[in-house]
Amino acid sequence: MSEGDGSNRRPDDSAQQQYPEALNEGRSRNMRANRRSDTKPEVALRRELHRLGYRYRKDHRLDLPAGVRVRPDIVFTRRKVAVFVDGCFWHVCPEHGREPTRNEWYWSPKLRRNVERDQLANTALADAGWQVVRIWEHEDIHSAVVRVLDVVEHGFDDTGQG
Repeated sequence: MSEGDGSNRRPDDSAQQQYPEALNEGRSRNMRANRRSDTKPEVALRRELHRLGYRYRKDHRLDLPAGVRVRPDIVFTRRKVAVFVDGCFWHVCPEHGREPTRNEWYWSPKLRRNVERDQLANTALADAGWQVVRIWEHEDIHSAVVRVLDVVEHGFDDTGQG
């Protein structure tokens, strides 16, 4: 491998982190199609909350003390409730998350950073007086709505996940 050939290298091979090479064009297309917001589970949850008469902000940036910024998927500003709809792969779901088998040198640290960032956001939001609800993408829409509304209406999440 020569210096100028543009090939992907491990992060320890150069000062600048490189992305792993895609397994094939289909996988590459699939990864490019991943969205940061407006995912199907997120849209389904928003649609149901809206249908029930609840109004919220979507993808609203919150600037918290100590310079922490978070972008919950759904924000009830008056009630100070932040809702995140987390993907099972990206946020390492305890039920569906799995260790990557290819390019683990890249994916394992990336996924670990995602989980650490989620924990930092939860702590910063709680310290600022916000309630946090985290919904997994695989959750049933009805139970997800019930969990969100328990926090919005009553200030608590009886599942212990919020």
